Amino acid sequence: MKYLFPYIFERYIARQIYGAFGFILFALVALFLFFDILSELGSVKGQYTLPLALLHVLLKAPSRISEIIPIAGLIGSIYVFAMLASQSEFTILRIAGLDVRRGLKTLAKISLPLIIFTLVMSEWLGPYTENLSDQIRMRALGSSYSAQFKTGVWVKDRLRDEAGSGPVRPGVRYVNVGNIAQDNEIQNIRMYEFDDAYRLLSIRSAISGRFDQAGTWTLNDVTETRFKENKQADPLNPVFSAHTFTHPIVSLDSEVTPQILSVLLVSPEKMSILSLGQFISHLRDNKQDAQRHSIAFWKKVIYPFTIFVMLVLALPFAYLKVRSGSVGIKVFGGIMLGMSFQLFNSLFSNVGLLGAWPTLLTALTPPLLYFVLALVGLRWVSKA
Repeated sequence: MKYLFPYIFERYIARQIYGAFGFILFALVALFLFFDILSELGSVKGQYTLPLALLHVLLKAPSRISEIIPIAGLIGSIYVFAMLASQSEFTILRIAGLDVRRGLKTLAKISLPLIIFTLVMSEWLGPYTENLSDQIRMRALGSSYSAQFKTGVWVKDRLRDEAGSGPVRPGVRYVNVGNIAQDNEIQNIRMYEFDDAYRLLSIRSAISGRFDQAGTWTLNDVTETRFKENKQADPLNPVFSAHTFTHPIVSLDSEVTPQILSVLLVSPEKMSILSLGQFISHLRDNKQDAQRHSIAFWKKVIYPFTIFVMLVLALPFAYLKVRSGSVGIKVFGGIMLGMSFQLFNSLFSNVGLLGAWPTLLTALTPPLLYFVLALVGLRWVSKA
C-alpha cells in the first residue's frame, strides 16, 4: 500500500474509495442476484432443486460483478468526494497542495487495482464460473446447448479432400449442428461441401460426433452422398451422378472446434478477449463478417480502463460547495451519470455496427467522450 500510495493523503483517499466501492458493489450484486433467483424459481423441478438453482445463480456472480464495477466505482467515489467536500476535508487537501493534476495521478493509482480486479473477473473467473453454472443447470435438467434458431448452429469451414482430411483446397464446407451436449459432443450433424464455383460436391450427415485432442472430429453413423459431373461432349448438357455411402465412423479434419461452436451460442459481450480473438480470426479466415465481434473485442479491451474514467467523472463533485446540494443528491446524480454512460455505450455500439464504422473508433468513442466531459467539468468547478 505504501509503495503504490507514498503520500498520506493518497492512502487516505484510497481507503475511503475502496471502502465505499466494496460496500456499493456488494449491495448492487446482492440486488441483481436476488432478481436472478426470483426469475430462476420457475425452472425448479425434478432434479433441479432449489439449492442447485441457488448455486447456479451464485456462480454467475463474477459476471455480474464485472458488469457493475464501473458504476460501483462511480457511485462510491462520488459519495467519498461529496463527503470530503461537506466536511471541508477536500478544501484542506487543496490548501495542502492537492491540485487537479495531482488529483488525476492519485485517481490513476487508485484505479489500477480495480482495473486488475475487473480483468480477473471478466476474463478468467467470470467465463469459468458462467460455464460451470450452465453445466450444473443442464445436467440437472437433462438438457443441452441449443441454438437460437430451429435449424441449429451454422458455421463455415474450409474444404479438404473427399476423405475429409489432408491440405485445404479451393471450396467451402458449411456445417450444421443440431445441438451440443454437456461434454462437447455434437449431435445431428449435416455438412454441405461446395467447390470454388459453388457447385455441390457432397452432403454428409451424422448422428453424433466428438472432437479429439489431435484436432479431428470423429463422426458416428455417417451417411454421405457425393455428386460428380460426367464429362460430355456437349458442355451445355452436363450429366451428374450421385453415389451414397454409409460409414460407422468417419474422421474429419476441421478448423471448427468445440470452443468455436460454443462461442456461437454465447453473445460476444459475454466472451473473453482470448475467445473473441480466436473467433474473429476464424471468421476472417473464412471471409465472414466479424464487425460485431470486433466491436465487442475492443470494448472488452477498453472496458477495464473505464473505471479510471468513472473516477475522473466523480472528481468534480469534490469541488462543489456544500450549499450546491446534499450528498444524497450528488450520489443520485452519479447514478444517473453512470446509467447514461452504459446506455450511450450500448447505443453507440449498435450504431457503429449498422454504419460499419471502424471497430476501434466505435469502442473508444463513448469512454473518450465521457473522459473529455469529466475534464471539462473538472476545469469548470476548479476555477469556480
